[in-house]
Amino acid sequence: MDDTTSAGPSAGPRRPNARGQGERLREEIIAAAVRMLGELADDEALSLRAVAREVSISPNSVYLYFPDRDALVAAAMQRCHAEMLQATDEAEAAHQDPALRLRARILAQAAWVQEHPGIHKVMHESKVGMPFKEVLFRRTTAAVQRCMDAGVASPGDAAAVALDLRTAVVGMLSLRINEPDLPWPPFPEQADRFLSKLVGLAPPAGETTVSQAK
Repeated sequence: MDDTTSAGPSAGPRRPNARGQGERLREEIIAAAVRMLGELADDEALSLRAVAREVSISPNSVYLYFPDRDALVAAAMQRCHAEMLQATDEAEAAHQDPALRLRARILAQAAWVQEHPGIHKVMHESKVGMPFKEVLFRRTTAAVQRCMDAGVASPGDAAAVALDLRTAVVGMLSLRINEPDLPWPPFPEQADRFLSKLVGLAPPAGETTVSQAK
């Protein structure tokens, strides 16, 4: 944890926030933390003092909104998760077919992670509790269930299948970030294998898997 020592004379005394400005400062602190975590890719490398410098406030001002670093990391990751969730929801909503909806959700998640690799590392490697991540899991479970109900996926326990799918996708994305020199195939190709083997979906129309082509 960071200490609460003042940033020194250069920070100067901070006047009480006018109505609405306190929330704006909180948002600025979160935004700064998001930027820094994206660059650091490690929440333990983040300090509240460094965040305070980024926002040009004293460390004590950060503590007015976040009791410790973990609370700030959780708030920053919750914002990022909400952005990723919005991207996956919008991608899914662009399709009517339940199989294509699930596939679009997975591809959108991967696209978001590829743009924010450092955030992905923090979100899945940090020791900070992030219960909000279960929202994405529940929506993926619902998408798997719709595929089962439509008869385009193998019948079974949708939550168990969604958990397997989550494990495969998150693990694969982490490996792509941590071991970029491996001979990775295009992500859609790998995602289709996951969807075929784990969910029981047929390849998208006009596409064949590598195993079928042999």
